[in-house]
Amino acid sequence: MAKLETRCFDVYMRCADAMRKGELIKKVSSTDKEYHFQHWFAERLKELKVASDTPGRNSYPDFTLVHTPEGYELKALAYPGRQATFDSNSRIPTGEHNGRRIFYVFGRYPKDKAKGAQEYPLIDLVVCHGDFMNADHDYVHENQSVRGFGSYGDIMIRDRKMYVAPTPFALLDGVTSLPTLIIPSEYDLDPRFREVGRLTRVECDRLVVGYEADLVENKLVPKYEKNPDAGKPHEFVACRLKTESDKPVKLVPPKVVAEIVAEATAEDEGDDA
Repeated sequence: MAKLETRCFDVYMRCADAMRKGELIKKVSSTDKEYHFQHWFAERLKELKVASDTPGRNSYPDFTLVHTPEGYELKALAYPGRQATFDSNSRIPTGEHNGRRIFYVFGRYPKDKAKGAQEYPLIDLVVCHGDFMNADHDYVHENQSVRGFGSYGDIMIRDRKMYVAPTPFALLDGVTSLPTLIIPSEYDLDPRFREVGRLTRVECDRLVVGYEADLVENKLVPKYEKNPDAGKPHEFVACRLKTESDKPVKLVPPKVVAEIVAEATAEDEGDDA
């Protein structure tokens, strides 16, 4: 079997090294709320001399490598603040897209307490294969709409899905303040790295295959079907450079994750009210 070609080890190493050296995340302007982490990551790719397509406002993933079939989607999280879940706008998290393997890069930085601050250190880093969040590669996202809403029947309702998934900081114990790379178990471990955890995610018993929106009661009613792959394990390896901490990484029990996510979701919904 041919050895899998990947740049994830190099990408992780460069990001972790920059974090240790205090390479700051810099806002381009005071209104730059979304792309400062992308700019930081782009500098790491330049240092590696890794060619990538220029990210666009609605491109997915944020960075697609030119010479390796991989993409990197970035998720910046302010701390203290939201850390248990992240939004995936119109894209369900997964480890494959358009023939490319997808990695998610989660970075946490201190929440701005000093008015006008334009630079931040990176305080947490997890580079994670997308299959760790969701191993389904078959689902195809589409936005749909219905017409005829409202008293005059001329309003359209657009069903533009937002997926909310748990972050590695909710799923894992042992990654806070400790940069970590999560890869599928079939990847050959780079000799510069060592394993710090074996992680097994197991498919659930039933799947949401649809939902009905009740506009009178303001409720969404999910439709379930039995998962044909219920109980199927997906194996991953948590690893770090041999020069980094060997503190073990473990999965948080699913029931605890569900409680964390439910609490975080309730807080987010309260903020939106």
